[in-house]
Amino acid sequence: MTIQLSKYQIAETKTFEKVKKRIDKKLYSKIENFVYPQLRENPFYGSNIKKLKDNLEGYYRYRIGNYRLFYLVEDDKLIIVIVDFKHSQEAYLA
Repeated sequence: MTIQLSKYQIAETKTFEKVKKRIDKKLYSKIENFVYPQLRENPFYGSNIKKLKDNLEGYYRYRIGNYRLFYLVEDDKLIIVIVDFKHSQEAYLA
């Protein structure tokens, strides 16, 4: 008998919606078709996933080449909230 885990839903914040308009279409296609399906299965673990610390406690980041996709997980609601997307050089600036 196989137990099917509930899949998470993806929600994009207004901040991310604005950033998304400036993202290269090929890169957003990769996010939509490769990253999102992975996050829906398991947003907590993967070779490109890291739980952030200190002032970013509670956030996760997904590494996509030189870019970082930041998100929160509302585990009780099975929702992944996509917060922001930045180049790695700008990603952790206060």
